[in-house]
Amino acid sequence: MEWLRSLGIGQQSLRDETGGMFIVLETSVRYARPARLDDELSVTAEVKEWGRASFIIEQRALKAAKDEAGTAELLCEGTIRIGWVDAATLLPTRIPAAIADALKKPEQR
Repeated sequence: MEWLRSLGIGQQSLRDETGGMFIVLETSVRYARPARLDDELSVTAEVKEWGRASFIIEQRALKAAKDEAGTAELLCEGTIRIGWVDAATLLPTRIPAAIADALKKPEQR
């Protein structure tokens, strides 16, 4: 949801304007290394697959590099399948074209 908010898309406004909303359908995560208090982290999110009523986001959490090589350390990675449903019935429905287009803009991937 933070990724959507960063694109100016809020769940409540989507529901009010379209009668639909995003839900989490499936998630998978693989932990590689632990993070510690005060570690500087960066989290990425990239859409990897599009469907008519859902899409998959790949995410990674990285620990900022402290060495001269500047290599970030992978802490965890995973995927989230986000679905679009009718807010009243919670039945899957096609993502509205205007919303899909906004999410597919190259500078927002």
